[in-house]
Amino acid sequence: MELRTERLEIPEGCNVIFGQTHFIKTVEDLYEIIIGAVPQAKFGIGFCEASGHCLVRGEGNDEALKELAMNQAFRIGAGHTFIIYIKDAFPINILNAIKMCQEVCSLFCATANPVEVILAQSEQGRGVLGVIDGSSPKGIEKEDGVAWRKELLRKLRYKL
Repeated sequence: MELRTERLEIPEGCNVIFGQTHFIKTVEDLYEIIIGAVPQAKFGIGFCEASGHCLVRGEGNDEALKELAMNQAFRIGAGHTFIIYIKDAFPINILNAIKMCQEVCSLFCATANPVEVILAQSEQGRGVLGVIDGSSPKGIEKEDGVAWRKELLRKLRYKL
C-alpha cells in the first residue's frame, strides 16, 4: 500500500466540502439540497463513482466550479467521495442538510482553509484516510482572541 497526499485547489471566495457517500444519485441529491437551502449560491459538485463505469459525475449551477470539482475529484480518485465548491454561501448554511442526505456516509471537512487529502493506494483503488484542514495551532486563545472571535461572528451576523 502506498500513502500520498493531494492538495485541494480552493479559489478565492470559495469554500469546499469534502465527504464520502455510497450511491450514484448523490450528485443530484446534493444539487437539490444546495439549491433548496441557498438559491443564490454558486456551486459545483464532483462525485467519484466506485463501481460500474467508475466515472467522475458532476452537477452544479456554475460551470467553472463544476469543472473544478470534477477535476479535483478525479485527482483524488477515491471511490464514492464527493467534493463541493461553493461561493456566495457558507458551509454552515447547508451542512446539516448534507449530513441528513440518506446516501452521505461522512464528511471529512468543510472549509476555506488549505486542505490536503491523505490517501491510501492499494491494488483495488484509493481510499481517504483523512484530511489536513488548515494549519496547526500557534497558541492558546486569550482575552484579545476572544474579543476578536466574538466581533467576527457578529460582523458575519452569525451571533447577535
